Amino acid sequence: MQTAAAGQNGTGRRRSFGVSAEHEHYRWWALSCTSLGMLLAATNSGTLIIALPDLERSLHASLLALVWVILAYLIAATVLVLMAGRLSDLFGRKRAYVGGFLLFAFASLGAGFSSDATVLILWRILQGIGSAFLFANAAALVTDAFPKRELGLAMGANTMIAAVGLVLGPVLGGALVAISWHWVFWFNVPFALGGALWGALILRELAKPDTVRGYDVLGTSTFVVGLTGLVLGVSKGGLSGWNEPLVIGGLAAAAVLLPAWVAIERRSRAPMLDLTIFRNRLFAAASAAAFINGLARFALMFVFVFYYQGAQGNSPITAGIKLIPLALGMLVASPLAGIYADRHGSRALAAIGMLTSAVGLAAMTTLQVHTAYWQSALWLALVGIGSGMFNSPNTAAMMGVVPAHRRGVAAGARTLLQNTGAVLSIAFVMAIVTSAIPKATLFAIFSGVTSGLSAAKLDPFISNMHIALWVLAAVSLIGTAVCMLRPAHDTQLGDDGQLTEASTGEGSDGAGARDAEQRAPVAVGAR
Repeated sequence: MQTAAAGQNGTGRRRSFGVSAEHEHYRWWALSCTSLGMLLAATNSGTLIIALPDLERSLHASLLALVWVILAYLIAATVLVLMAGRLSDLFGRKRAYVGGFLLFAFASLGAGFSSDATVLILWRILQGIGSAFLFANAAALVTDAFPKRELGLAMGANTMIAAVGLVLGPVLGGALVAISWHWVFWFNVPFALGGALWGALILRELAKPDTVRGYDVLGTSTFVVGLTGLVLGVSKGGLSGWNEPLVIGGLAAAAVLLPAWVAIERRSRAPMLDLTIFRNRLFAAASAAAFINGLARFALMFVFVFYYQGAQGNSPITAGIKLIPLALGMLVASPLAGIYADRHGSRALAAIGMLTSAVGLAAMTTLQVHTAYWQSALWLALVGIGSGMFNSPNTAAMMGVVPAHRRGVAAGARTLLQNTGAVLSIAFVMAIVTSAIPKATLFAIFSGVTSGLSAAKLDPFISNMHIALWVLAAVSLIGTAVCMLRPAHDTQLGDDGQLTEASTGEGSDGAGARDAEQRAPVAVGAR
């Protein structure tokens, strides 16, 4: 095997940095690139969430604008991730991944110079576009590089790195806010530029380009307007009332356009979301579970930032430290879950992870204004463990049944569904938490200034937080049932359009380690 360290080889050709695509260790070099992207995304998420109260005070932002600083990024990343996956399948995952880093760096630089919430939201949209190219390609690049028998370990490593970012993010955010909120964005710039350089040097193109050309402009536009209308309607409805014209118009647009989007995708020659990949029963069930996972868990850190800084009156850096158990649970569970899934399958493990999170979310409803920290830490850690048990096996199972030239689209579909769940999670939880609470109390809680509020005035916030947590726990229980819908053996969509039998590794003999390419093709639709 040829290593590719910088220098001259015997034939006079200059070797590139790293190793060749055929090298036995290339997969670990590729994993280092995708892990860097995961670390950046997770750290950025934690630093921004912990800084939200300070942003509200510094930019004089309304609560709705503050929520949309988060949602605008998520919607952009969600809507464009499939287009990003499509472009990477057509023109190469390496250049798309590196380009995502560069765009993210540029948008982060601009966000730090924002003069008001509106300008910040526009920069956040651009950040979301950059992250779409990172999210759409990370799982595909790992799946290209790793054999199927090690895919769970690789996804577990990526999730573990993300958990490290979640540990660092809130603490780093608290420290950066102490300097200035601008640094919450500017710290991303050197990391993103370093990721672009590393990816350009290390990554190799392994997948053949998709031969079906074209873009689904109509489908993408329909989905953008439909999802934005849904999220805007839900998020504004909880704050301003459900009879507001903008709320009614947004929900009506979603009711019409989202079903229309599905119909458009079924008829498009080059659809934004190729619905044929959902013929695979494992992929369909795991995709639904990914959506439910985003819906059940994403709003949790958002809620607890305001619980710690608002209800309990902690400083940003203290609140960041208090959130660490959630990430530590993921950090411990993710690699162990990935290794277990490679040997024994992912179905039961993913279901147990969802169930564990449901128990933790339900237990959080016992928290009050003056509850001792050890209790919230325990339940956060339990939810983190459940999340780690679910994420890496579920992702590995999804990506392992998709043919190589469709992995960009498949990774985009996974991120689309998970991020859609996350967007709706924030919107619905905000609608629940903010309902029937006096505006003055809301402002004090969400700006982190509650020194003058009594426990009695904070009780409505705590009560609504409990309702939201019960809803999230119920959603996670539904996810447990969905995880068990997976088959013990499923079929893989092959390059020729036929379905090929592919074990999901649920048996005890480790059959999931064998690649689908070694199996005989069966007729389309066979089960």
